[in-house]
Amino acid sequence: MKNFVIGPHMRLQEWVAQEKGYFDDEGLDYELKDQLGIFEQENLHDLGDKVGAYQTFEEGRTSDVSCACHWTVNVAAASGHGKLYADAYSVSPCGIFVAPNSPINKPEDLANVPISVGYQSGSHYSTVQGLEQFLKPDEINLSFADGLIFRRLELLIDGGVPAASLFSGAYYFLEQLGFRKILDTSFMMASMVDENSQMNDVKKYFAALRRAQADIDLRPELYTHYYKMEFPDRFKDEMDTRLFGPGERLVFEPYTRETFEMAQQWIAERNIFDGGDLGSLQYKDAVVSLA
Repeated sequence: MKNFVIGPHMRLQEWVAQEKGYFDDEGLDYELKDQLGIFEQENLHDLGDKVGAYQTFEEGRTSDVSCACHWTVNVAAASGHGKLYADAYSVSPCGIFVAPNSPINKPEDLANVPISVGYQSGSHYSTVQGLEQFLKPDEINLSFADGLIFRRLELLIDGGVPAASLFSGAYYFLEQLGFRKILDTSFMMASMVDENSQMNDVKKYFAALRRAQADIDLRPELYTHYYKMEFPDRFKDEMDTRLFGPGERLVFEPYTRETFEMAQQWIAERNIFDGGDLGSLQYKDAVVSLA
């Protein structure tokens, strides 16, 4: 039987579960396999400027379980690219950042300013959601040309973009460097399960993560060093993970039909998917629940 392949997502839970032996305790034969870094290296130029989390599902992630913002997992599952795991979700810190010396001081100052986000990724949806409170729709200027999260991080640090949306470890690293958060845009994540995966293995995986989450809640400072596992080598020596927070937090509550449908309506109203194609599968066929 092949190993259960886990695509980590720049969070701590998988690394803590590995360290503590929780996957082993559950009897899970597994491997951790990077998804986003490999995808960005191999496909960024081929797909042009508009590349983000949804495109990684369209191209096909090679893991049994992985994670992305709930909007993208919702539409990808409704389009038949996997099953949304409906027994848990997570919430990730995210924000729109600018350089320490930027003239931008408040959300209203971002009117018509290019903000680097990942196309049809959490940074895309959450930036729109956050800025709608302050700006008119035609004042929100999203730039999709800068790729996935670590490319945006590099460009912001190097002064190549005026503003960018970053989450989780990248969020904390920018705080460490003195970059300023103009607006908090924290958002909900969801997990995608390959429909050919063994559901008993999925159950073991989430049981291990539940235990890891309790450890992180109790002593986050013991585990923040794991952010370095997925960061580019360029930044690792500079990172002081003692300053970092716990990041994405798993919530073992259901991702309900109401949530699924409300998210689809929100996406449709903003025409985030050209032509409005959000997939034809209804909730019961797009999700998997083991509860």
